[in-house]
Amino acid sequence: MPAPVTPLLAVDIVIRPADRPERIVLIERRNPPPGWALPGGFVDRGECVEQAAMREAREETSLEVRLLALLGCYSNPSRDPRGHVASLVYVADGFGTPRAADDARRLALADAADPGLPLAFDHALILADYRRWLQTGEPAPLRCPEPPPGEAR
Repeated sequence: MPAPVTPLLAVDIVIRPADRPERIVLIERRNPPPGWALPGGFVDRGECVEQAAMREAREETSLEVRLLALLGCYSNPSRDPRGHVASLVYVADGFGTPRAADDARRLALADAADPGLPLAFDHALILADYRRWLQTGEPAPLRCPEPPPGEAR
C-alpha cells in the first residue's frame, strides 16, 4: 500500500528568555520565505514533537528551553507558501545566551504586542493567540470550520 500524501508536520516555539520574560525570541530566516519568524522547523521521522521543539530552539537560538504549554495547532493549508504545513506551537522559557545559528540569520528579542518586524507565515496570528494566552490561560481557538451537516470530513 502506498504511503498517504499528507501535510508536513512542523513545530514553532514562542520563547520567553528567562532573564527577560516580557520579550520573545524572533529569528530572521536565512532561507525562503523571507522575514522574521518564531523559531521552529520540521519534525524529524522518529522524533516526538516536543523533542523537535526543543531541538529546533537549540539549533536556531542556542537556547535550552522548558516547554510550558501547547499554544495550539495551526493547519490552514495556505499558512506556508511552500506547501501545506501543519505546525504545533509551544510556549517555552529559554535559558542561556540567545545567539542566531543554523537557519537563523539574525535574532531579535521583541515585544510580543508589537514586534516591529515583518513576520513570515501566520506568526502574527500566533502572537495574537500568545497574547490572549497570557491574559486568559486559554489555548488558541479552533479555526478550521466544521463541514456542513451530513458531509464527511
